[in-house]
Amino acid sequence: SRLTKARDEAQTRADNAQREYAVYESEISTADSGELGLDSQFENAKKALESAKATLSELIDKERAADRERNAIESKLEAMRLTSQTRDGAAALLNDSRGLQILGSIASLVSIDAGWESAAAAALGSLADAIVVQDLSAAVTALTTLRSENLGQADLLVLAPGTRVNSGSIPSGLTPLTSHMRSSQIDALLQELLSTTVVASDARSAERIIREHSHLTVVTQEGDVFTQSRARGGSKSAASLIEIKALIDDLTQKVTDIGHVCDRLKFEIITAQSTVDARQSDHDGALGKLNESDARIAALTEQLAVAGQHAKSARAEVERLNKSIEEASSAKTRDESELEIAQNQLQHHGDVEPPSHSLAEEIRTQVSTARSVEVEARLAVRTSEERVDSLAARAKTLEDASIAEREASERAVVRRGARARGAVVSQAIAESAYEALIHIERSIAKAATERGRLEEARAAREGETLTVRARARELSVEMEQLTSIVHQDEIARAEQRMRIEALELKAVEELGIDIATLIAEYGPENDVPTFMETEDGQIVATELIPYRRDQQEKRLHNTERSLATLGKINPLALEEYGALEERLRFLAEQLEDLKRTKKDLLDIIKEVDDRVQEIFMDAFVETARHFEDIFARLFPGGDGRLILTEPDDPINSGVDVEARPPGKRIKRLSLLSGGEKSLTAIALLVAIFKSRPSPFYVLDEVEAALDDVNLGRLLGILEELRENSQLIIITHQKRTMEIADALYGVTMRGDGVTEVISQRLRETNNE
Repeated sequence: SRLTKARDEAQTRADNAQREYAVYESEISTADSGELGLDSQFENAKKALESAKATLSELIDKERAADRERNAIESKLEAMRLTSQTRDGAAALLNDSRGLQILGSIASLVSIDAGWESAAAAALGSLADAIVVQDLSAAVTALTTLRSENLGQADLLVLAPGTRVNSGSIPSGLTPLTSHMRSSQIDALLQELLSTTVVASDARSAERIIREHSHLTVVTQEGDVFTQSRARGGSKSAASLIEIKALIDDLTQKVTDIGHVCDRLKFEIITAQSTVDARQSDHDGALGKLNESDARIAALTEQLAVAGQHAKSARAEVERLNKSIEEASSAKTRDESELEIAQNQLQHHGDVEPPSHSLAEEIRTQVSTARSVEVEARLAVRTSEERVDSLAARAKTLEDASIAEREASERAVVRRGARARGAVVSQAIAESAYEALIHIERSIAKAATERGRLEEARAAREGETLTVRARARELSVEMEQLTSIVHQDEIARAEQRMRIEALELKAVEELGIDIATLIAEYGPENDVPTFMETEDGQIVATELIPYRRDQQEKRLHNTERSLATLGKINPLALEEYGALEERLRFLAEQLEDLKRTKKDLLDIIKEVDDRVQEIFMDAFVETARHFEDIFARLFPGGDGRLILTEPDDPINSGVDVEARPPGKRIKRLSLLSGGEKSLTAIALLVAIFKSRPSPFYVLDEVEAALDDVNLGRLLGILEELRENSQLIIITHQKRTMEIADALYGVTMRGDGVTEVISQRLRETNNE
């Protein structure tokens, strides 16, 4: 009866544990179904984040490309501006007018239709780089200044007032070049310079125009110039100031456009960065929810394992009690049969007086009773101990619950009082807020009306302010121009007087002739001789011709140009050329040597990388194979693998450890228990040991977190390692010490001196 009662109780516990197991199993399935949505949410967040990052990277690349293009255009623009400034004497006069009445260059004073810059530059010739001055006196002063200060040469155009152009010099039906050129300041000068210049579509058309009108000058849009006796064209090695100015204007517009593109890309990059931040936040939130779901599933898995273990223990106890009941029933049947036989024998020998065994039966009865009492007492003690432990745990739980409930009730009372007070205060605040809201609405209406009136007044004042500021800027610019013109006039007059005085002094000092005599003998009204060179190189005077300033200036200009063309002679040029050629040959040989060395080094690096990759892959494959085998032995029914994070690049790849213990759905190493983490790490280390053996190993309490079953599996692995290597193990486990060959312990004697104690177990066991 006692065994049957214990069996029923064990069966009840088994049924309860089975029901708990089913509940936990249903909760796990529900959590798994809910995690599917979290996985899809996480994948969507991950894809959105990657898409946002890709968009941001693309915008950054476009912004960098646009910035590089802008830098290139700005560099080209700066080079063009420098080119436009390096024009010898013309550039010197434009940079510093020195008080002269200079209007500017032809390129800066003329507006030309797009595409006709080359035609205008070809038609003007050297005058395309010329400078326009106010009068002839300014031109004379400018040339004198250039010569005296050795600033180079310059072509000057004089804006002579009252110029009249014969408009009938160009036949009807032809297009004059001046129709494509406009200028508010030098329009009359352009008409004078280009009065007989017309435009043609190509060279053949220009030829027909010249044959019909021989006095005209024809220029094509590509820059070819044709006259009756002259033609100039082809490709040019240098551009004029007009063409350079057109290029500068075009490059300036491109810089502005590319700047706008850069600004737009920067704004888009800021927007894309905000999108990336938002997608990153969504990704982190989805990942956090997924981690919480994994932790909840892991906790349910642990509870499921505990419930399964309880059910298994209860079923084992039921089986043991059933077996005990069967054995007790068999003993009872056997005793009953023996009793029946004894009774039959007693009836068969009824004539013989049976011996008196009352005392023996009494003693036997007492012994049986004592044994039964002893067994029942032991069972009662064991049951009482279990109940005491259960009641103590239950009491502890109830006590903690009561304390928590008491604290919660106290907090609830405090919160209730606070809510009551808050309700009273809130009611008062609500009433005051309603009244304040009414006043605020009235104030808002008044403020809106006043703001509209002030906005209108402000708009009117801003319009007046802008008008006044624009007028002030115009007046300021006009005043600056007038001040500059007055100042330039004063400086020009002072410089003119100084130059006249300097010329008079120079004439007296160098020639020894007073000014009156010099003007009388060498003035412009006197004839001037011409010179020619004889066959033997002598310069002789020929005839006297009337003085014409333009002819004499042209002769002087040609002579100076011829002199400048000769340049300076470097007698060491051949030696310098030979030295540079020798150095170039030496540097070329060194460069080829460096290229060959680089190729050899790259080949060696490739061979080393290939060898390293081969050795690494051999070691990884062997270690992965041993890891799968050892993990399966340490976790029967489990699965463990080693995976490369980047299989296409093994040298730079990492190694992921995938561990799935039996009965668990684990996705992360952090969700494993301490013992499972220890066994996984040990499996990886032993796999490495087996792939690359070592003479000995030192293990420090690697089995501290293991139970008896896992410890036995680990000791089996260690037994295999000790066959080929020596093991030094620091441990507190008794079973680990039992398999050792020798034990070493450290203790402290009574006198405080540390002592090392050793024991050879294998030799002791053999003895």
